[in-house]
Amino acid sequence: MSAAWPRQPLTAALRCRCPRCGRGQLYGSFLEVAERCGHCGLDLKEADSGDGPAVFLILGLGALFVPLALWVDSLWEPSKWLHMAIWVPLVLGTTLLLIRPLKALFILLQYRHRASDSGSRDYEP
Repeated sequence: MSAAWPRQPLTAALRCRCPRCGRGQLYGSFLEVAERCGHCGLDLKEADSGDGPAVFLILGLGALFVPLALWVDSLWEPSKWLHMAIWVPLVLGTTLLLIRPLKALFILLQYRHRASDSGSRDYEP
């Protein structure tokens, strides 16, 4: 049980692991942060990523998929239902795939920089 910053923070975020030890599960359910780390006992009640991950996904995926959809439309001119059949599952699937690791990265950075919602530095490492 190590109180040090995980050696591979990006790996810990991608695997949705504890920001302190990098071993315990970060989530209790799909997007609900667990009360405590099962490995090192870190109190995760203060860990909250807010709307940051969702905003980055909206802007990032919008910047990726909108030009791609426009390019596909100008090249092949598919019908509107075909656009819906292609882009809705693609965007939803990508969002569901990326939201957990991105939220975990925000929580990991919050832990690393000892930040909290109130702006105080009482999120104890």
